[in-house]
Amino acid sequence: MSPEQPNDPTTRLLTLLNVSALKRKRPVEQELEFTPAAKLNKRKSVQFNSVHAGPSGSQNVLETQDTTSEVELANDNDVEGELQYLTSAYEQHFGNTPKVLTEQSRASVEQSTLKTSKKKAGKLGNMLVQNTADASEDSRPSSISVLDRFKQPFITRQASQSRDTTEFQNDLLNELSTHRDLCMVGTPLEKLRPAREATALHIVDHISRKRRRVLKNNEKIAHQKKQDPNDPLVEGVQDQGFTRPSVLVLLPFRSSAMNWFNAITSHTPSPAFQIENSSRFQQEYGLPEGAVDKLASAAPGTYPRDHVETFKGNVDDSFRVGIKFTRKSVKAFSEFYASDVILASPLGLRMTIEKEKNADFLSSIEVLVVDQVDALTMQNWEHVQFVMSHLNGLPKESHDTDFSRLKQWYLDGHSAYLRQSIFLTAYETPEIRSLYNTKLKNVAGKARSDIRSGPVDVPQGIKQDFSPFHCAGPKDEADQRFKYFTTQVLPGLLKSAVQSANTVIFVPSSFDFIRVHNHFRKQDGVSFAVLSEYSSNQDISRARQSFFLGKASFLLVSERFHFFRRYKLRGIRNVVFYGPPDHRQFYTEFLSYPFLDDGVDASDVTAKVLFSKYDWFRMERIAGTVSARELVKAA
Repeated sequence: MSPEQPNDPTTRLLTLLNVSALKRKRPVEQELEFTPAAKLNKRKSVQFNSVHAGPSGSQNVLETQDTTSEVELANDNDVEGELQYLTSAYEQHFGNTPKVLTEQSRASVEQSTLKTSKKKAGKLGNMLVQNTADASEDSRPSSISVLDRFKQPFITRQASQSRDTTEFQNDLLNELSTHRDLCMVGTPLEKLRPAREATALHIVDHISRKRRRVLKNNEKIAHQKKQDPNDPLVEGVQDQGFTRPSVLVLLPFRSSAMNWFNAITSHTPSPAFQIENSSRFQQEYGLPEGAVDKLASAAPGTYPRDHVETFKGNVDDSFRVGIKFTRKSVKAFSEFYASDVILASPLGLRMTIEKEKNADFLSSIEVLVVDQVDALTMQNWEHVQFVMSHLNGLPKESHDTDFSRLKQWYLDGHSAYLRQSIFLTAYETPEIRSLYNTKLKNVAGKARSDIRSGPVDVPQGIKQDFSPFHCAGPKDEADQRFKYFTTQVLPGLLKSAVQSANTVIFVPSSFDFIRVHNHFRKQDGVSFAVLSEYSSNQDISRARQSFFLGKASFLLVSERFHFFRRYKLRGIRNVVFYGPPDHRQFYTEFLSYPFLDDGVDASDVTAKVLFSKYDWFRMERIAGTVSARELVKAA
């Protein structure tokens, strides 16, 4: 940080306040006339139309008009409606004085002294819940906390789907309504779209409630000005963050952003409501014109279902786009500081932050969604960590923030304690668990799936050898694994008449893969081929053919290669897993590939798995919870 930018957050915030005061050249009287501004705090009044379903059964989000005239707020002009709003789950959590945000609750989060309990969350399965003392289950909402103008059309659409799917969505919405963090693991493929739509509804509801309060307070200030033009002070209007974006959705591919954009706009009304820049979005986030999606158009069974679901469409991993809710439209490609939602990949967001040299547009994120976290682990996990480290920090510039309307907990630097983080992933890894344990500090608590796995199905008769190796700690695990492989496993393979050929070595980690590859290059007289995520199509074809014809005795395969390509490999008789794969189905697939060749018997196939006690997550998915527990004890 440069000398001009003080390290102390309090000093920096005071500097921002002073800069904001110097920038505000208009007199107070003119300020209260709500002269339209071009930036974040452009004051707008609001009109909520009655719910009306379009062809898709969706409804209006919010309608704003750039005027200071009297406005109509549905059910907001009566005391009962105002009371219901002030006692809503949203206001209790994100209002100016959240009851759950106390010194005790913050200390509980920082010291990791949360109370842990288990519960059955309906179709979501078993959940492990952690709460602070101020966030007991008794204070949770007993039903879905979604505005009626969203809930009713959503229920109408649910009538056309199965009861099981509807119950799953309702249970998910009920969990999201608690505003605690959620890490949902192992959602079945057929539930991915329903989960996305339910979470998108939660997002749209959050934005609507937030803007509703801002616009209601605009009306309140305008009314106060009429009563006493000389009194510029109005109490109880702390309703904003440092910047406008309040929702961030992190995704691995442009096709994922397309799915989320469609899910978000599905909760907005149709004929009168416009989706601005929709054609541009389809063009930039869909496939190029005339391109054929080989995965989507392939015959069923050609590719595994999970592979098709992940990689169909545009799989570019560098993107970021803002979405803004206005009076009669949802506008894509809005400027970040004028957006309500940001859809981005970790790589795309990191490039923006490094280019701008600040992450001020992430300073006021209140809802974070990270979808397909398992796919993100197959990319560069450091990008995810980078983005997470820049969330909810104090901004470096004022960005025309109206500090008089800033919520107190933003001024106190406590926004990270109220941010709701939602992780959706096919499986859990140590990296995901570490992020969950250390970076999610929501004082409302957090919940994660408590899954018990059974063993994977493998062809009967295959000899499976689970080989443990000892390591003192996680820091020396990579070295001990490499030592065990090079001194114990590989020499045994080379001495064996059977296993010294037709052997695949599957390496989960890219760093381990490079290490193993370099070791093979130093071995005289050992023929091998390589398949990595960096292999060209020509390299892949050459390596597969060389191994199948027996010209290469060993084939080194990285898990990322198999994740992105999913080729069926022939010529395999022996499989050595340098470490258990993250994807449990990869284990089954590699043990089934030998039977692609004619005349192969199960007794001809061997499998060896190297593992340590730190491979618990992977071992549980392969061997099952009960067997993995016994195996890990021996490591």
